[in-house]
Amino acid sequence: MNNPLLSNTVLPLFSQIKPEHIEPAIDQLLADARATVEKCLSATNNYTWENLIEPLENADDKLGKAWSPVSHLNSVVNNDALRDAYNACLPKLSAYSTEMGQNEALFSAYRFIAESPEYQTLTVAQQKIISNALRDFKLSGIDLDNEKKERYKEISQELSKLASNYEENVLDATNAWSKSITNEDELAGLPPSALSQAKQTAETGQQEGWKITLQFPSYHAVMTYADNRELRRELYEAYSTRASDQGPHAGQWDNSEIMEKILALRHEKAQLLGFKNYAELSLAKKMAEKTEDVIHFLEDLAEKSLPQAQKDLDELRAFADKHYSINDLQSWDLGYYSEKMRQHFYQLSQEEVKAYFPDTRVLPGLFAVVKKLYGLNISEINSFDSWHPDVRFFQIHDKDGQLRGQFYLDLYARSKKRGGAWMDDCVGRKKTSGSIQIPVAYLTCNFTPPIARDGGATTVPYGCQHSPHPCGSSAAAGREPALLTHDEITTLFHEFGHGLQHMLTKIDYLGVSGINGVEWDAVELPSQFMENWCWEKESLQLVSGHYQTGETLPDSLFDKMIAAKNFQAGMVMVRQLEFSLFDFRIHQDFNPALGGRIYEILEKVRTQVAVIQPPKSNRFPHSFSHIFAGGYAAGYYSYKWAEVLSSDAFSLFEEKGIFNQEAGNAFLSNILELGGSKDAMELYVNFRGRKPSIDALLRHNGIGVAA
Repeated sequence: MNNPLLSNTVLPLFSQIKPEHIEPAIDQLLADARATVEKCLSATNNYTWENLIEPLENADDKLGKAWSPVSHLNSVVNNDALRDAYNACLPKLSAYSTEMGQNEALFSAYRFIAESPEYQTLTVAQQKIISNALRDFKLSGIDLDNEKKERYKEISQELSKLASNYEENVLDATNAWSKSITNEDELAGLPPSALSQAKQTAETGQQEGWKITLQFPSYHAVMTYADNRELRRELYEAYSTRASDQGPHAGQWDNSEIMEKILALRHEKAQLLGFKNYAELSLAKKMAEKTEDVIHFLEDLAEKSLPQAQKDLDELRAFADKHYSINDLQSWDLGYYSEKMRQHFYQLSQEEVKAYFPDTRVLPGLFAVVKKLYGLNISEINSFDSWHPDVRFFQIHDKDGQLRGQFYLDLYARSKKRGGAWMDDCVGRKKTSGSIQIPVAYLTCNFTPPIARDGGATTVPYGCQHSPHPCGSSAAAGREPALLTHDEITTLFHEFGHGLQHMLTKIDYLGVSGINGVEWDAVELPSQFMENWCWEKESLQLVSGHYQTGETLPDSLFDKMIAAKNFQAGMVMVRQLEFSLFDFRIHQDFNPALGGRIYEILEKVRTQVAVIQPPKSNRFPHSFSHIFAGGYAAGYYSYKWAEVLSSDAFSLFEEKGIFNQEAGNAFLSNILELGGSKDAMELYVNFRGRKPSIDALLRHNGIGVAA
């Protein structure tokens, strides 16, 4: 069988990858990797970077470049056959990882290099890879006895399987619910763009009328604009109970047992390795040194934010009561009356704002922003292999004309695609014989799709091959441009910040190039840093252009946006702190005798930091994929931790000018280009000249600090 996953092409052959290719390819590459390890260890006992680490890195790179498109396809064009093949490989990959982490001969070989004269001749990045590896051997149970090593392996495999099952349940539950509406009066209040999207969704399914789904653009539009309170309540219940024991599909894709098992296994793994709990284990690869530091950081932020949050909620309740006679504000009312309140006090309509941000203007504007900041030139490649017609492909050249990176862009929501937004690694930068392997990223969002001009819609199965690519912009192929909310623009800038760190790295060793090796509570620095340019007049002029007239964002509308920037910022802040404290405490306070106590702990956290108490049926942890299926377990606090860094970093640009080249070059050379080659705090101090202060974060959120 000619297997595209073994083709060794520069970029994945997405249109050729079939489910039956996946397991044979991974089996072959795992066998090759094991053979490489055995060959390296048996060839000599005088280990060097060249005869040990370099060939192992090459083997891991081949494995990674095959698994990356498989994992990505499972997230963006999920189907049963692909899912089965993906899940069949998870225990094999987990077993290999554990096997390498517990290989005592390999551990000794790394330690030999660390203690050899050669170590002092290696680059800082190479030394960091070795020190990280020695740490990771410890965290993989290298010091355990054989029985405990075997148990560690079993736990790792089971956790990998459970995380995948959790994510599948969320995806299936999200796709399972929809509501068809034939009376337009039931959708009163929805703007024309949302109505058009609902109609197109119905037509795609060959239905009459309008179709509402739990895909975020559809859900958000109803919760923000629908006058029909019962519809909002129905949608809120369906969304907030996904994959749980409550709601319209109660018990069908229930993550309850999976969550309990995940927490128990994480705790057991931590204790096997000598940690008190999983929160302690989590911090072994983070900037924060002690669990007490994280709790203090979050509680201190909550103490400073709660008065503002309570004030925000009191004002919203008073507004809903005075203007709409609603004196029993419920969770499904918050988005709706908040939007009414924003329009009332700031004369700011999100729909009016959207008109100035078609994707055909936003994307070139984003590229113009990074050109001004870092001298980058981004151009589109129209002939490439893809998984969906909406996907686009770009390359980045620096000011010297050197190719620095490439990325796939998949912007729009659709069924069988995991929700949320993310950047992931397709190809990492590394030095090869005589050249450099150029990094490639996936940038994925779930924005409202463009509307077909003729009212129709097309669906294209995975995979497809564009040559040339037919969708050079969303306005092509008879489609109107997608109009992005300001929140969506912020999301795009956020993910692009991650992508820049992956693609602009100048580190030539995979272990610490790009985002690899970066402490997890610092990995959000480049992404949150980029969000700041979504609020600056000079950059918004580059990003905006009315979809009908081309007019850039007028001063009057910009002034309203700035005036409303910190509208309900206190409520937003404590909501994030609720997520962060909940995540950290369910891992820190886990007691095997009592189980996860997930909702008991959540209730305590809400009592401490929340101003809004959702209905008892709310099951948000059941779809909290960041911590149960992503990389943020006992690490969700990283968003706020890194926001301190990003706000403080941007304050330099506030001082010198948002497109100041000296400041831009400093961030590029100290943060984006150096990846995980040095500790994050060392890199930050080199950039800023000092450690970060929390003051800029509070100021940017409009939260005062008592004198």
